[in-house]
Amino acid sequence: MYRNRISIVLCLLAATLLSGFAQAAEDAEKKKADERAAYIRSHYAKYEYQIPMRDGAKLFTSVYIPYDRKDKYPILMQRTPYRVAPYGVGQYKTKLGPSEIFEKEGYIFVFQDVRGKFMSEGKFVNMRPQDAFDKGGKAVDDATDAYDTIDWLVKNVPNNNGRVGMWGTSYPGYYTAVSAIHSHPALKAISPQAPIADWFFDDFHRNGAFVAPMAFLFFDTFDKQRDGLMAAWPEGMKARTPDGYQFFRELGPLSNVNKKYFKGTRPFWNELTEHPNYDDYWKARNVLQHFDNVKPQVLIVGGWYDTEDLYGPLATYRTMSENNDKDNVHLVMGPWYHGQWNRGEGDHMGEAQFGFDTSAWFQQQVLLPFFNKNLKGADAPDPERVTVFETGANRWRSFANWPPKKGDAVTLYLGADANLLKQREAKGGYSDYVSDPNKPVPHSAHISRGWDRPYMAEDQRFSARRPDVLVFDTPPAEQDQTIAGPVDVDLWVSTSQSAADFVVKLVDVFPGKDVNTDEVDAETGNRHELVRWGVMRGRFRNSMSNPEPFEPNKPTRVKFQLLDVLHTIKRGHRLEIQVQSSMFPFLDLNPQKYVDNIFQAKPEDFVRAEHRVYHSEQYPSAIHYQVVGN
Repeated sequence: MYRNRISIVLCLLAATLLSGFAQAAEDAEKKKADERAAYIRSHYAKYEYQIPMRDGAKLFTSVYIPYDRKDKYPILMQRTPYRVAPYGVGQYKTKLGPSEIFEKEGYIFVFQDVRGKFMSEGKFVNMRPQDAFDKGGKAVDDATDAYDTIDWLVKNVPNNNGRVGMWGTSYPGYYTAVSAIHSHPALKAISPQAPIADWFFDDFHRNGAFVAPMAFLFFDTFDKQRDGLMAAWPEGMKARTPDGYQFFRELGPLSNVNKKYFKGTRPFWNELTEHPNYDDYWKARNVLQHFDNVKPQVLIVGGWYDTEDLYGPLATYRTMSENNDKDNVHLVMGPWYHGQWNRGEGDHMGEAQFGFDTSAWFQQQVLLPFFNKNLKGADAPDPERVTVFETGANRWRSFANWPPKKGDAVTLYLGADANLLKQREAKGGYSDYVSDPNKPVPHSAHISRGWDRPYMAEDQRFSARRPDVLVFDTPPAEQDQTIAGPVDVDLWVSTSQSAADFVVKLVDVFPGKDVNTDEVDAETGNRHELVRWGVMRGRFRNSMSNPEPFEPNKPTRVKFQLLDVLHTIKRGHRLEIQVQSSMFPFLDLNPQKYVDNIFQAKPEDFVRAEHRVYHSEQYPSAIHYQVVGN
């Protein structure tokens, strides 16, 4: 009894200490935020303007100018559809720059509501086709609005040095990227961060599979139509439950979104459901096709664990660097969730640990020197062409190109007995599983709304132990192996029905005992850490524009890529591939009975199916990637 009382006292003491530490950390963070806000208020004067565009529409713009007028300052601008509040010249933002160090360096900070959003006039169009420069006259798009804004700013804002930079994350990253289309001569440097590039492959679609919770939750408020200028976000629907798996199971077919919730009042939701294939509607909104004459210096930023926009920064870098002669395009990829490089410590993402504050390193060593050099003429070195964080080994690395041109090709074949083999199997064989829409594989073991961050590095043992998930492993690695670039998936599959999705995960399996110390780590022993996942909606296996059904029970080739990684499978670890046909609710359910438009599928179209993944001499399923040295 006495020992029990001591244990209880010690537990209470520990809890009290932890609570005290947490409160102290919260108080310190609040103090730091208050000091930052006070510094901004005492060092910057705020002005508000309605800047006219070439068609007469006026865009609301707030400008923060340093009180110290001894020097002329460059302009650092962000254009956003997410509101530039607070409104009113006496109401100040508590953050101006990408980080606090920018505010003490001396910049003129500019924030603008884009056309048709909040306090700006005009009509908002999602991912507006960029064709106004071709039309000429008073035609407008997002690139002309950026040009007209910059032209007004350099002519009218006092004490500017005639040099302008832009930055932004996600949708503001897109607005930053399109500013490079026929860019204004004063625009010298841009940093598109997690930019949207093509919404059929970014955000809401993954090789044709639809990211239902992200689209549903985002467009609930973002796509709600305004009645005149407005300073506040519109009110969205009240949350039904924090359990997205349950909510979207009860929702049923996606046609029920309008029947039960939106009632036809979200125009872009209506448009995307009317265009399930990669048709001219989506192709017109692919901004990559316009990046053939990029003049500003460019620093593209992305996160390896960004569940919203991983495609965007990689595709933007690839397109800009290939289509332009000058060596002016740079890439940074860090171990971050969406925007973590600006607002998180960057020492971990979910369960993955990185050992130090990678976000602060990026802000201090890369982003600030980039803008200082190009906007202030500071004596700073050019950033490396490619700066990427190597997960698994937890270190920054530099390359001349991405993916690196010097690497060794590796092919691993899926085999019997759940193995990954260096040689294809001579005997015939397949692995099979039943995919049931009534009990889909969850995208995470945790309860969430279905659109969350930590799952991107989550322990995958919860799925590996399900009967509807196939697992293939290598033996423990005898030496470190660093995978660099995309992973090509080449599957031979069949289905008993006429439609199917195939989700493939690349997993790093930790040893039960540390190979160096022979000790068991209670937290990481046998951990199955997700490195990358990808999906192919089977109807799009041959064309994103012209879908086709499977012929039941016929072996069929399905090829696609997992987006790039830089990850080291360390000595003693195993590389694992998992194959499944649902990842719910993050991805919508494939009915598995072929229908022309899944957004119009009926309950009776959702059927069980037996899927096979072949591994034989005739039908060799495999993955391909390249490895690089230290």
